[in-house]
Amino acid sequence: MIIYKFSKENGKKVEKYQSYLATYVKMIHTNEAATIGYMYIEEGTVGYHEAPIPQLFIVAEGEGWVTGENQKRISIKRGEAVLWEKGEWHTSGSETGMTAIVIQSEELHPETFMERKKHA
Repeated sequence: MIIYKFSKENGKKVEKYQSYLATYVKMIHTNEAATIGYMYIEEGTVGYHEAPIPQLFIVAEGEGWVTGENQKRISIKRGEAVLWEKGEWHTSGSETGMTAIVIQSEELHPETFMERKKHA
């Protein structure tokens, strides 16, 4: 499990099209087919399961926690994302509510665009 940051500071200012105070943060580029979904986690848990293909879990709102195979909870919040590799067992949840964009594809390389988060 790798956690990334995608804060505004890592983006590029949008200056075309008469844009004003807008920032764009690239997150992923794939050459393979991808599915993109939006997950709502109320005060609950997504059960422990194996990733069928690489999954990028991008927190859009709220905060919660994620685990890898060791099942140690790591806090995650808006502006952060986690990558689970194919076959990696994991879970996620929140005590206050969290929404996330989930991108699944055989080919995900978020390190191309996002900074890796340092955590304990």
